[in-house]
Parts: sequence; structure tokens; C-alpha cells
Amino acid sequence: MDKAAFNFNKWNTITGWFTFGVALLTYTLTVEPTMSFWDCGEYIATAAKLEVGHPPGAPLYQMIGAFFAMFATDDTKIALMVNMMSVFSSAFTILFLFWSSSILLRKLVSRFSEINKNNEIVILGSSLVGALAYTFSDSFWYNAVEAEVYAMASLLIALLFWLGLRWEQDMDKPRGNKWLLIISLVVGLSFGVHFMALLTIPAIGFLYFFKNYKVVTVKNFIIANIVVIAVLLFIFKMLLPMTMGFFGKTEVFMVNSLGLPFDSGTIFVTVLLVALFYFGLQYTSKKGLVTYNTLLLCVLFILIGFSTWMMLPIRANANTVINENKPSDAREVLAYYNREQYGVNPLFYGPQYTEAFSGLDENNPYLDKAPNYERDYKTGKYVIINNFKNAEQNTDDNHKTILPRMWSGDHIENYMNFTNPPQFRINPNYPYEDDLAKYGIDASQLSEEDYNKAIAQLKNETEKIINEFRQAYAQKEIDNEGYVTFLKSYGDYLLVDKPTTADNLGFMVEYQFGYMYWRYLMWNFVGRQNDVQGRYDYLDGNWLSGVKFIDELHLGSQDNLPSDVLNNKGRNVYFFLPFILGLIGLMYHANKDLKSFYVLLALFLFTGIALKIYLNERPFEPRERDYALVGSFYVFAIWIGFGVYALYESAQKYLAPKLAGPIIIAASLLAAPVLMAAQNWDDHDRSGKYTALAMAKAYLTSCDPNAILFTIGDNDTFPLWYAQEIEKIRTDVKIVNTSLFMTDWYIDQMKTKTYESDPLPISFTHGQYVGDKLDYVVHIPKVESRWDIKDFLTFIKNPKATVDMQNGQTIHFYPTNKIRITVDKDAVIKNKVVSPKYNDSIVPYIDLDIKGSALYKNRLMMLDIVANNNWKRPIYFSGGAFDSEDYIWMKEYLQLEGMVYKLVPVKTALAKDASPLEMGQIDTDKMYAKVMKWDWGNSESPKIYHDPETRKNSITYRTNLSRLMNQLILEGKKDKAKNIIDLAMTKMPLEYFGYYSLLEPFTDGYYKIDEKAKAQQLLGKLISKYQENLNYYGKLKSSEQSSIATPIIIDIERYRSLLQVMKENGDMDFYNKNKITFNTYIKMFERFGRDKE
Repeated sequence: MDKAAFNFNKWNTITGWFTFGVALLTYTLTVEPTMSFWDCGEYIATAAKLEVGHPPGAPLYQMIGAFFAMFATDDTKIALMVNMMSVFSSAFTILFLFWSSSILLRKLVSRFSEINKNNEIVILGSSLVGALAYTFSDSFWYNAVEAEVYAMASLLIALLFWLGLRWEQDMDKPRGNKWLLIISLVVGLSFGVHFMALLTIPAIGFLYFFKNYKVVTVKNFIIANIVVIAVLLFIFKMLLPMTMGFFGKTEVFMVNSLGLPFDSGTIFVTVLLVALFYFGLQYTSKKGLVTYNTLLLCVLFILIGFSTWMMLPIRANANTVINENKPSDAREVLAYYNREQYGVNPLFYGPQYTEAFSGLDENNPYLDKAPNYERDYKTGKYVIINNFKNAEQNTDDNHKTILPRMWSGDHIENYMNFTNPPQFRINPNYPYEDDLAKYGIDASQLSEEDYNKAIAQLKNETEKIINEFRQAYAQKEIDNEGYVTFLKSYGDYLLVDKPTTADNLGFMVEYQFGYMYWRYLMWNFVGRQNDVQGRYDYLDGNWLSGVKFIDELHLGSQDNLPSDVLNNKGRNVYFFLPFILGLIGLMYHANKDLKSFYVLLALFLFTGIALKIYLNERPFEPRERDYALVGSFYVFAIWIGFGVYALYESAQKYLAPKLAGPIIIAASLLAAPVLMAAQNWDDHDRSGKYTALAMAKAYLTSCDPNAILFTIGDNDTFPLWYAQEIEKIRTDVKIVNTSLFMTDWYIDQMKTKTYESDPLPISFTHGQYVGDKLDYVVHIPKVESRWDIKDFLTFIKNPKATVDMQNGQTIHFYPTNKIRITVDKDAVIKNKVVSPKYNDSIVPYIDLDIKGSALYKNRLMMLDIVANNNWKRPIYFSGGAFDSEDYIWMKEYLQLEGMVYKLVPVKTALAKDASPLEMGQIDTDKMYAKVMKWDWGNSESPKIYHDPETRKNSITYRTNLSRLMNQLILEGKKDKAKNIIDLAMTKMPLEYFGYYSLLEPFTDGYYKIDEKAKAQQLLGKLISKYQENLNYYGKLKSSEQSSIATPIIIDIERYRSLLQVMKENGDMDFYNKNKITFNTYIKMFERFGRDKE
């Protein structure tokens, strides 16, 4: 056949752009029209306004985002346009995936057979299947329709790999290294989006290796692996960090030692680098040192790409509203790059969780921190603002290990679910004589015989307690939480062993590779159980194929599943078809060409397994982490394309090539991309969804004018930042993220005016809290009296109110933890802090007791604000946590107003066993007026996807509305109570939001407002939900029931509570009717010992 009859390059280009068009159309139709939850609100705000987001930053992403934002027709469309940046990035990723696949596959086919029209068409068709499979894959599609960095990072991975393939094609040509320079530029640019794009470097390195080394030996193969990893580490951990470090150190030296003005060192190093590159390139060019000239150019192009980071100090020095970490010079940019704000996550060597029981290292108990410099404009010098000597505790070196996988002290119980509990033995060197004083015994008054008896008795009692504990744990009378509590309580008497190497490796394989990688790979190409985050049980978050007998092997019975399980939009099944195609392609590739297979394998492993090693994840993370693995899934999609071609080769034995090609391509399109698109569309279609924005509005509009709002985490802060920064919603409210309030740069920003919001009334000066000053103030009891809050703060500010620590550090202390805030009643009434009806209830003072042994900087600043505010501005808490510390120990002085709690000088006593959801009084008139004006963002629409975060927010909405309803009923305002019930049921329909236990108060409410029929109707719906669950559990094996005993018991008791609602409201006929059915379930699960009604 005449090869000229088919123009492969032409159709390769056309088909590539066709895949781009399909992807672009898909993502445009399903893109979220506004911000999403988590980091998206922050990314949109910082992109559109070129502000400084959280470390390690994404300046290139933000600059391109600002370009896209220019096309918004009004403020409400800015988020959509920044989201469209992800849409276009993802569509271009598909384009480069297709072209990379066709390059690889055509080269592979040409090695073993003659290229002709038939197989060229199948090459294009196979690549089309792979590209479209990736287009409709779960994790990639998720990233493609929201403003997050992962879509653009995927584009850079795809672009870098395609550039690597083009370089390989032209490597031997005179100007072939132009591709290498473009690669270097893109590598530099990738630092401005996300570091994961760098993981393409090893694959590109192997392209060079296999191109230039025709004979591969064990020795040169091992060397090649070492070299590519070294290049990756050099660029990531040395080139750019050392360059920034050189800038920073030279700046300090030239200013402090040479007396030059600020920025002299930065200018000098810039000129020096320009000169070095200029003369270096000139010299290597004249001498004909081609390799060195190319390497110099590569480094130069990386630095040019990295120059996007110049945006960060430029905008930081412009004092933008969002200015996280304020990286205003080279040293601060380096700290920002290294994510120092988040602390150290040990990777290759470090402590394990058992350090919590080990104490400090005997030989080296403290370590130095890096000095933190700040400009002193009075002296014209850089000054060190932290006590860096011996500033960091160093735990026992015996508990450190190579490749520590189980390192987080906050997740000990969960680690123990995967491995053996830490072994321990009695400490033979424990000084029991120190315990005598605890029992009021003066050792000096005892005879030697009595002293020895006392010590022996203490030892025996300790051994008895420990032996009893061992026996109780062995008999499962104590759970893992109790085990950890015991170790912490008796840690001084014990020597706790660190996890073994086998424990570490076992956890890494089972959880980090198995649960946090393999599960996600299966999600994307086999199917997904639901969209609920997995907790290592078989009810949620697992992979699901749709092949019943296989699914039952690892998920239990798939018969009689509840409707909520079957109707969950995240329940997607592909019957293993895309996965099988990928496996066929993987084996076909490995069989045909091990060299190019290893290139793809390197990319697959580095963006998958290696990334898991680097991330070193804990059980469990705040949310699923599949979105970071899209680079690995990208490679698998290429193998899906290879699998299609492998089937075509096999089919040629039975069918003519002209017939085999179209049949295989058509069947594969149906088996992978079409099936995946059909299954995934409903839970990836975010068009028309405004629930995240609605939540932000609800928080802000719940606040009175000119309010101060204390928030806690990402989801109660970033959406609010977006609402204020982009849509100008309630810019009079000062949002204070209490997590960031630990830092001096954030406190500085809170002391400035933002839009219509005045500075916070903070009396501490910058010099008093700069660096690590006042990071925590220790409580040293010296007086029992209660101090006025201003006297308390004045004492802490006193430079003499300090104490020396064992490590040589000097910290501030406070002598009493009892504080009194005097209430200025006139100011309260004048500023309308509470409604006039509460004026007589205003307390003359608020007494609070600081819990714990120390007061941290963020709480200190919060107290300072309260002390200086004198009720001029309303102060609110977002309610994102329930610890008394989060409300600066004033939980009894709150008033619930919509989504937030207002600090008020009216006491609402809380019982010791009170639910956290009972905090605060309710001013029904005020709260009713606010909630009836809420914008719900079409949350009730059956057409939108109610994602897990949207559903989870119903917890706060329903809880607060039910509390308002109950208070309205108590006040006899039944019409308003009915409106609230109708609002809750209309805007958060039972069918879409789940969390059924939170609807129970509304069933009671219906009875109280004389809507018995509606109460029975709602009760019936809720009962049917619990019955569906229990019917499913009832068909499981006993062993399977035991593993999910908690969910079973919870459903039984929630079912019972609905009967109690009927009984308490005197609906005995309905109660007796339902009691009979309920008791059948008690009998069904009698092994759990629940009482009948």
C-alpha cells in the first residue's frame, strides 16, 4: 500500500485537536460557575488580584488566572473565568496526551511491522481511546472544573513529556537541543504552579539514556537511575533553594557587614549571575564546549522560568490584602518555598509516633532553628528576631529511623489499626523514691528497712497495674485509644519500643501504597463505591467494579443495598473494562519494547508511588488525596491506548485489517471513554452549583455591621475571602483566621484597615510579638486572685515578666489563669450589642479561666482584642470547633446568630454534659430576620450535584435552624417556627443531603406546631432510611456485622429516637404501630444487646 495515500501527520494533528475539542466542551459544560470549597476561593481571589496565597505558592498560576479574570463581564463571573483556566489547561493536557501516545505507539509499531494506512489509522484510534478515557476519568475531571493548581500541573506534566519525546526524535540533529532548552524553561515555569510537574524529569532522562546507549548493561542502567534522580533532586532541592539562599545571605552580609543599603545584596547577586552566564556562555561558545554551553543554557532557562516567583516579593511588598507569610525578600521567599509554616514532615530519616512516650534525647535534647531576619529601618540593618539557639526540642534519637512512615503523634490510634501496638516494658531505672513525696511520705524519716519496703510496694503496685492493663487489652476490654492513654499516663514507668522496620514498611505498603494509591487507581479505571470519604471500612470510599462476585470479595454482600448507596452519584462502575485495556497495553508495551516501557514506567511510578513516599500520608487525611495522582493516571491512560492496538493486532488473525481496526476502536470507545463519561457525568457536573458561595454569604450576612469574625480552618475562611475580595460581599467584616493569628506577619496585617473594615484594636506592638516572642506564655501559679484582663495583659507585656527555661530560652509567664473582663453596660447598650429586652440580663463582668499550662499567641491576641474593643464592634466566632479555647474560654457568653456565635455580656449556663450544639442563647427575632434572607444558592435543585462538602454543611444549617425553631416554639411563635421548618426542608431536601439524625428535631417541631400529618410523613421517610440500612446489615455474615457494629448500633438507636419523638408527643397509635416493626430489628440484631421498645 502506498503510504503517501494516508497523511499521518495531518490526521494526527486533526485528531489531536478533536480530542482537545471534546475535552474543552465537556469541561465547559460541567465547570463550576463560582468558587468551590477548600482552597479554590483563595486561589481565585489571589489570582484575580495577584495576591500572595498559601505556601509554597503558585505565581505563574495566579498570573495566568489574572489574565483569564480580565475577560469576566462582572465581579460574579471572575470565578468562572479563573475556573475556565483549569478547563483550558485540562483540554490542552488531553491534546498533549494524544500526541505523546501517537508518537510512542507509532514508534513502537514501526519496530516490528511496516507502517501502513491501516495500522496508522488504528494508532490514531487507539490514542484517541486513551486520551478520551483520561478525559472522563474521575480524578482528572474533578480537577478540570475548579480553580485548583492540579489541572495546570497536569498540563505541565503532559507538555514536558511531549517535549521530551520531541527532543528524543531530534536529539541527533544539529539543532535538536532546542527542545531541551524549552524543557528547561517549562521546568522553571512549573515551579510557579506545582512541584509535581518536576516528576517528569526522570522519564525525560531515560529518553536520553536509551537513545544514546544502545546496549544497556546492569551497570549503566543503575548509574542512569541514580543520575536521573540526582538531576531531579539537584533542581528541586539544590539549584533554586541554594540560589535563593545565596541571594539572602549576600543581602545580609552586604547590609550588615559592609554597611550598604537594603537590597544591595540582591542587586549584586543579580548582576553577578548575569555576568556569570554571559561570560560562561561566551567562553564555552568560543572554546567549542558544546555540552557545557548547553548545560549552562539549561540552568539559565530554568532560572528564567523560575523568575515568575518574582511576583511574590513584588506583591508582598505592595501589602496586598491576602498576603500569606509576606515573602518580601529572598530569605522569606526561601522559607515560603520550603513551606516552613507547616513544620517538618520527615521523609528519609526522623522520629516516629512513639516519640510522644520517649521524652527528649539525653545527649542532645535541643536543636537550633534557623535565624529569622527582619529589616530594622532605624539602624539600616537586618536583625535576628527569634531566639534560635536551642529553640527546638529534640526527641529521643533511639526512636528515629530510616524512612519513618508512622510519624504523626496525632494519629497514633489509627496507626495501630494497621500495625501492632507499640510494645513496652517496665523501666528498671525509674526512681520510685520520687513517688514517695506524692503520697506524703518523707523518705528521710524512714528507716532503711521501711524505705525499701515502701519502694518495693510502689514497684509491685506499678507492676500489678501494668499486668492488669496487658490482660485487659488482650481480652479487648480496652481499645487503641485506651492503649495510648495508658502509655501517656504511665510513660515515665515504661520503656516504649519504637515501631519496627517491618511495621513501617507494612504500613507504607498497606496504607500509603494500597489505600492511598491503588484504591485511587482503581477508582479511576475500575469504578468507585461512592463519594463519601473512606475510613478503611467497606462501607465508603472503596473501589467498585460492578462485577458482583468480585465486589463481594472485598465489600461484602451487594444484595439488598440501601437506596442511598445505589443512588449516590459517586457510585460509578466500569466493569474493569478500562483497567483491563490498560493492563493489556502495559503488558503489550513491556513485551514489545522494554526501553520505552521503562520510560513510561518511570513516569508512572514517580508520579504515583514516589509521590506517596514523599507525601508520607497519615491515617486519615482531612479529605481524599486522589487529585494529586493524576500524573500517574495519565500514564495508565496511554497504556489504555496501547491496549486497544494490542487487541487490533490479535484481531488481525481473524479479521481483515480494514474491518478489525474500526470494530476494535468502536468497541474500545464504548468500553472505556463512553462508559466512563456516562457513569461519571452526574457527579462531575458542577454547572449551576452555588452552594459554596451561599455558605460564605451565610457566614458573612449573619454578622452585624463592622463585625470581627474569628474563623478556624480552610472551609470557613477561604470562601469568605473570595466573597469579600471578588464579589465585594460584606467587606465591613474583619475576618481573622485564628490559625494564622499565631504569626507576626498576620497580626501586622490585622492591624491595618481593609476596605470598610477598620484595624483590629491590638495593643501589642510589633516588637513585642515579632518572631517567636509570645509564641506561648507559660502559666506559673503565683497568686490565686482573679485579675482584670488589662492588668493581666500589662503584666505579660512587662519585659521582666519572664522565666528562664532549661534550654536557655527566656519566655514570658502569667501568675494567674483567672481573668475578669469588666463589662461597660453603657457601651453595650449604646452599641446595641444585645437587643433591649436583654439589657437587664447584662452581667457586670465576665470571669474566665484559662485552661492548660500555657497561653498561645493567637489566644493572647484574641483576648487583647476583647479587652480593647469595649463592645464597640461585634465579635463573632465561626463555630468551626467546640473546644472552649476556640472561644477564648467564654462559651457561656455567646449568642447564636445564623451561622455564627456572637460574644455577648449575657450568661447562658452550660451543663457539664451539655452538647456543643447547645452553646449560646438565641434572640429569635434577630436570628429569624437573618436566616430568612439567606441566599441558598439553588441548594434544593435536583439538577445540581450535592457534593460531600455541600451535604456536610447541612449539619450546621440544620442544627442552627432546629435550635431557632425550638426557641420560637417555646416563645409561642408557631407561625415563624413553621416557616423555619419549611425553609430547612425545602432548601435541604431529605433526598439530597443525608445526615438524617439532624432532621429528627424537625419531626418534633411538626408535632409542636400541630402539623401531625407532616410529622408522621417525615418520620416515615426517616424510618424507611434506617430500615433500608438495617435490612442490608441483617443479610451480612456475623463476622461482617461485627466489623461494622458501630454503624449498626447507631442506626438502631437513631431509629429508636424517632419512636421516642412519637411517644413524647402523645402519638401513641403511630408509636405502637412502628414499635412492632422496630422490635423485629432488635431481634434481628440481638447479638448487639439492644433493648426492645
